[in-house]
Amino acid sequence: MSKLYPVWRWLFPILTGPVLLTGCVSTLAPDYHRPTAPVAKQWPAGQQGTASHSSAEIPWRTLFADPQMQRIIQLALDNNRDLRTSTLNIARARAQYNIQRSALMPDIGINGDGSSGRTPASISTTGRSYVGHAYQLNVGVSAYELDLFGRVRSLKDQALQQYLATEAAQRSARISLITEVATTYMNMNADKEQLALARNTFASRQSTYDLQRQRFETGDTSELELRQSEVELESARDQVLSMENAVAIDRNALELLVGAPLPGDIQFVKPLDHMLARQDIPAGLPSDLLQRRPDIVSAEHTLMAANANIGAARAAFFPSITLTAGIGRASDSLSSLFDGGNRAWSFAPQINLPIFSGGRLTASLEVAKVDRDIAVAEYEHSIQSAFREVADALDQRESLDGRLSAQQRRVSAAQASYDMAKARYDNGISGYLEVLDAQRTLYSAQKTLIETQLARQNNLITLYKALGGDWSTNGRDATTARHSDTRPVTSPVS
Repeated sequence: MSKLYPVWRWLFPILTGPVLLTGCVSTLAPDYHRPTAPVAKQWPAGQQGTASHSSAEIPWRTLFADPQMQRIIQLALDNNRDLRTSTLNIARARAQYNIQRSALMPDIGINGDGSSGRTPASISTTGRSYVGHAYQLNVGVSAYELDLFGRVRSLKDQALQQYLATEAAQRSARISLITEVATTYMNMNADKEQLALARNTFASRQSTYDLQRQRFETGDTSELELRQSEVELESARDQVLSMENAVAIDRNALELLVGAPLPGDIQFVKPLDHMLARQDIPAGLPSDLLQRRPDIVSAEHTLMAANANIGAARAAFFPSITLTAGIGRASDSLSSLFDGGNRAWSFAPQINLPIFSGGRLTASLEVAKVDRDIAVAEYEHSIQSAFREVADALDQRESLDGRLSAQQRRVSAAQASYDMAKARYDNGISGYLEVLDAQRTLYSAQKTLIETQLARQNNLITLYKALGGDWSTNGRDATTARHSDTRPVTSPVS
């Protein structure tokens, strides 16, 4: 070990000098400034929640209060293949970032080799044949680029921003999966309610038909009324079969999202208006979307990556210096490799100065700038799309509140109308046609009420997603993912 100490004494300055030199170098990337959001600072007038600040964090388990829904959402988060793919993409982007970051440090390796060869007398300088041996043991650096103009650092910043963009995209996929499962679960519950309504209607019309047939057989009613009753009975039967098919399709869609068969003990029995813990979600300010919408965050990191790439394109115009150096031992015999006087070293710097490249470097810089401008446009478009989604959800929420109230009053009126029509028919005051009309009106009103309740709940889910979804989880994951290298997150300029 004492014989190796001089090796490290000579090698240490060779390795640490360039690293310390390049560690103070900044990049040639433009200073990053977040583009001004191309949307209004307030939601359109007349929308609820325009003056209130957003309700901080709403974890999905807090909003989706139904234990059965929570269980199914968790199964989807554990098993959904699309989400699994997006999670693996994060691991891949993280590895690519680590590969690029490693270029800032020299690769240090130990290399040992030995060779033996016989030289015939005909070509020997001494006129005699001989066998030669050579043994070497070196510790050194191979082709380490001095990052004097920040090219490697710019590429590292670009890789970091691409990794963070991938991570934000995964969070966007996660909240999309959560809300899609919740919406499908809601649709299945609504179809279950529609199926129960259709079955109750079918049972009622079966009783009515049986009564009409008895009365027809005794001559108390006409065949016309019997056939009208039969028409309504078969219509109700068709509705039952249709809703059974709709429930089966909903279950298949839910199992595809979950990525596994649904547990056999899952029961869809809770009313639609009791499945969400909140019936109102404050929208806050449009500026909140910049921090809370994962797709906007992903687009901004993509923009920052494109900005950092400009620095790498600019640095390509300047000279690049690479170092190859080593120090070790060399001897003609293995036994004397570590003897005194057998120390060997090599130092081979290489400089490359671009003089003529046929316009390639200029074109590469222009491509980098155009890519940055494209990223700006995509970032602004993602903000505009998010603003529209929230505004549409808020507009729809106001109209749905009024529609729900109107449908509830309609059902009450239709029920009263049916009761009166049936009483009049039972007392012989009116004909059976009046009862049929009242039955149709009541069934239609009850069916529309369920559809309106479903639309109101789905609107809350849509608004939750449009505002950024599970904000508390998103914020915590984003903070953790930045590791210790957080500086380029706010600006790609070192």
